[in-house]
Amino acid sequence: MTTSRETDWMDHSKLRRLVDDALTLSVEERITLVKGLVPGIADHLSAGEYDTFADWVRLKGERFLEAKTHPGEGRSTRQVPGERELEGR
Repeated sequence: MTTSRETDWMDHSKLRRLVDDALTLSVEERITLVKGLVPGIADHLSAGEYDTFADWVRLKGERFLEAKTHPGEGRSTRQVPGERELEGR
């Protein structure tokens, strides 16, 4: 979970507690939790915004897996773009 000027308004400590609590669940329970959150997210987004959200989630996983399989190589050697690159930061 990253912070930036764009997310200053968020309650980061509350979000961190929720993430930490979710990490105590089994992977199957976490998947079910995410699946339970998706309809509420989709309900507040346009179709295009939802597609963007889904792409961001996929890229987040791909970026993590790439970093995990190439430890110590750093961001500059990665092939999968990160949030900073996609947002132009």
